[in-house]
Amino acid sequence: MTAQYNRVLLKLSGEMLSGGQGFGIEPQAIGHFADEVKAVKALGVEVAIVIGGGNIFRGLAGASKGMDRGHADYMGMLATVINALALQDALERRGVFTRVMSAIPMDKVAEPYIKRRAERHLEKDRVVIFGAGTGNPYFSTDTGAALRAAEIHADIILKGTKVDGVYDKDPMKYDDAVKYEHLTYKDAIARELKVMDVTAISMCMENSLPIIVFDFNEKGNVARVVCGESIGTRVDAG
Repeated sequence: MTAQYNRVLLKLSGEMLSGGQGFGIEPQAIGHFADEVKAVKALGVEVAIVIGGGNIFRGLAGASKGMDRGHADYMGMLATVINALALQDALERRGVFTRVMSAIPMDKVAEPYIKRRAERHLEKDRVVIFGAGTGNPYFSTDTGAALRAAEIHADIILKGTKVDGVYDKDPMKYDDAVKYEHLTYKDAIARELKVMDVTAISMCMENSLPIIVFDFNEKGNVARVVCGESIGTRVDAG
């Protein structure tokens, strides 16, 4: 297998780490994540990662129950750092060197995010895990992923999900849901397909940064995507 990309950013929702238990961090789920990343590293690819925090706390959910939105979002950002540290542990137990970088200063557990330092870590063959989103409320981890990918000049964003691509409607609910093999940024926004939020897709469009949405639960899929196999849905300029 030969990698088609030199530097990728892998985006995963926090819910994926909860596995079958529905909350928190399931050892089997985070072990699968670490194994997938290790396999991609073995291909010589530079890997950066952004994980959501929805398995612990989601800012929008807190705001919908009456919490101040900014306060709730900061809590969600802290949850992403917990997930980043858990993934760092899983990766390093597999011999993969990592650095966690946080957009919110917390020097006891993570490095502050500095663009050039992040790029240097990647060049030194370390996996860089970005925590705390953009460091600002009102921005999703999707937007954080798009921002970091643009800053580090990633070749592509790989968004791992529970389904094998983007559909015209929820394939978990509708048997007649139709999968898209390819979408333009404008199509994804116009059709409200929730590939990523509008801010994130717009940022990818402005920076000509393609996105591939694929089934993360299928073993070996990350490496297959990196090697150019036609898996999932690709979103680009068209």
